[in-house]
Amino acid sequence: MTDLPTLTPEQLERFRAIGLRLDRDGQLWHQGERVAHPRLHQALLRWLDVADDGRDIVRLDGGRYAYVDVDDTHLRVTAARWRDHHLDLVLDDGSEEELAYATLALGADGGLRCRVRGGRLTARFATGAQQVALERVDVAGPRDDLAAGARDGGHVLIAAGRRWPIAVP
Repeated sequence: MTDLPTLTPEQLERFRAIGLRLDRDGQLWHQGERVAHPRLHQALLRWLDVADDGRDIVRLDGGRYAYVDVDDTHLRVTAARWRDHHLDLVLDDGSEEELAYATLALGADGGLRCRVRGGRLTARFATGAQQVALERVDVAGPRDDLAAGARDGGHVLIAAGRRWPIAVP
């Protein structure tokens, strides 16, 4: 068995820059070519993460990852449904999770956004999912506990037994 050469940190960084890009619509591109295989596309979305230094990556395991340029948000909320007073989200990587209500915000484009995967990644609501979420939105009043970025006269989501302020840019 032959010993593999040890890579320098600079060489390793070059190997991690593979030319992977995630566009606003959730399409993945590798060196200018669209990743067309549906299972590979979904796997890459599931491997999305953020490195300790804040750079967006696709992570295979603790030591193996590659950089990815993200044009907008990491994921898209493709569907949403109310389960009693809880809002469940379906993400374009095939996963499902309950909305992290405190992270709900209005983007500069007027679309809803939130944090997913324990707050590590960002997600943008597709039109249909946003319409479902907006079914339980009300105008914020003086008695609402408004977080940073929210304002009196803004909006709150009524869910999970609370009125959650929707932050604005």
